[in-house]
Amino acid sequence: MKNEILNAKQIEQKINRMAYEIVEQNLSETALIIIGIDGNGFSLAQLLKKKLETIASMHCELGKISLNKKSPLSNPIIFDLDKNKLSNRTIILVDDVLNSGKTLMYAASEFIQVPLKKLSTVILVDRNHNNYPVKADIVGLSMATTLHDHVTVDLSVKGKECAFLE
Repeated sequence: MKNEILNAKQIEQKINRMAYEIVEQNLSETALIIIGIDGNGFSLAQLLKKKLETIASMHCELGKISLNKKSPLSNPIIFDLDKNKLSNRTIILVDDVLNSGKTLMYAASEFIQVPLKKLSTVILVDRNHNNYPVKADIVGLSMATTLHDHVTVDLSVKGKECAFLE
């Protein structure tokens, strides 16, 4: 059975608040690179970039990172930006749901060899079941769930965005 935990209006409010938190945490920055994890993470990154462009004067560049979420070591991680251009830059890594932390950990590991200025993580829904030593710096909704629950976020239709707990 699906239980709606966030409707379109609530998701919009969460995105607005997260965008303001990003600005507050990066007041001295003139540019940010927002990188979404392929799928809903990238969709959320696009929405955050759009909001940031309306509330801040900093330049926002958008990127995507793709990996096999179930088995990250089975395929190479694909990144659509030139890593050489990331040196001394501020990166905002975005995903929709933080469950075990595996996807976020492997995505963040792509930046270990790059001398970044700062790496922050932004998550729409944090389920608080981390098996990996990662945390979200900015969270839209933090909720306690059982290990058997599943959170589904749908950002595919503008005005109809939602998050469900199954």
